[in-house]
Amino acid sequence: MASHDQTHTNGTVSKKPKLRPSQITDAEIQTEFSHHDPTVARLNNGAFGCCPSSVLRAQREWQLKFLRQPDHFYFNYLKKGILHSRTIIKELVNANHVDEISIVDNASTATAIVLQQATWAFHEGRFNKGDAVVMLHYAYGSVKKAIEAYVTRAGGRVIEVHLPFPITSEDDIIREFRHALEKAKSEGNNNKVRLAVIDHVTSMPSVVIPVKKLVQICKEEGVDQVFVDAAHAIGCIPRVDMQEIGADIYTSNLHKWFFCPSSVAFIYARKSANSFDLHHPVVSHEYGNGLAIESAWIGNRDYSAQLVVPTVMEFVNRFEGGIEGIKKRNHDRVIEMGEMLVEAWGTHLGTPHNMSASMVMVGLPSCLGIMSDCDAMNLRTYLREFFKVEVPIYFRDGVGEVGGVTGYARISYQVYNKVEDYYKFRDAINKLVSDGFTCADLNTSTNGTVV
Repeated sequence: MASHDQTHTNGTVSKKPKLRPSQITDAEIQTEFSHHDPTVARLNNGAFGCCPSSVLRAQREWQLKFLRQPDHFYFNYLKKGILHSRTIIKELVNANHVDEISIVDNASTATAIVLQQATWAFHEGRFNKGDAVVMLHYAYGSVKKAIEAYVTRAGGRVIEVHLPFPITSEDDIIREFRHALEKAKSEGNNNKVRLAVIDHVTSMPSVVIPVKKLVQICKEEGVDQVFVDAAHAIGCIPRVDMQEIGADIYTSNLHKWFFCPSSVAFIYARKSANSFDLHHPVVSHEYGNGLAIESAWIGNRDYSAQLVVPTVMEFVNRFEGGIEGIKKRNHDRVIEMGEMLVEAWGTHLGTPHNMSASMVMVGLPSCLGIMSDCDAMNLRTYLREFFKVEVPIYFRDGVGEVGGVTGYARISYQVYNKVEDYYKFRDAINKLVSDGFTCADLNTSTNGTVV
């Protein structure tokens, strides 16, 4: 049998380089996501993400490996496997050292880790009552609740940065952020801004925030620590680079836009950012050994989602340009679909193209009568149940309203989406308009959370 090794002129033997997998075809993409309901126009990848079949198979192999012999798995596979995943993430985000990368369940867990540190600082007297945390008004709902649960109860003050919407430029955000920091100083009676919580991509409305500039402003203004909640970032926006962004702590989910199963996220903590004082909220045997080690074992649970990161890299590398190529194509296509919809409905996008990622806010016809958050949720439910269209709806009150538009749809684009999905949404709204439908016609109330 012929050897697969190559012998160099100096006599050394090296392995043949592995061949790159062939570029994935459209048919193979559809097969990878054939477990999706084919009758639904799934325009909400931003909420729960997606996981290809090849990655799900790899996850199942990890689960079975554990079930066959749990002790052998724990002592010989788990720690090495999680370290491998952390190493890949370290390279992906250009961290200085793998010790700066920890793997947790989701961005909410990461938020709890950061805010728990702040709470201890208040209780131990390192922070003073009235010291402030600054956050965006459009911060994710559970993050606001976490700040209430940890910081407010400990005696901290919360300053919200009120942002306009629709957004016309990054300058709108930068101006309001500076104004909030000035307000914190003027009202603080010598209190300090201890923490800034900044979204990289806000959830609803969806806006790409100029985090690098805001981090720099925080440094200029003496903010102690900057935490970037980037739940949507990895796989959604270009060039997520820890050295360029400069935040002390940064987190992003890997199950939203990076094709991992639920639930897995990373938290980056720069070594000089008091990272020794960060701890996982679930205390287990590894407490005190550093956040990365603590997070790698929080008791007996399913760690398989954290172990398939290498398989996910194999999947994304089958696309031209890898993950960066995927992000660019998704961005270009979601803008194209958004422009198609606003042209059909005579409305507008909620952000400039450069402030949209793989999601974009699309104005809905004002005649639909979206007058409250309840109307928005009811319309979302109606589209799901009667038109098989899954898309979040955002209510914008009259302040800053443009062209009478009070409702926006947040459409996502991921590799499995087809143009027909967006035509289905367009036609559903057109039918509602032609039928004279308004949200007042929906007399049932629903409860839900946009994610």
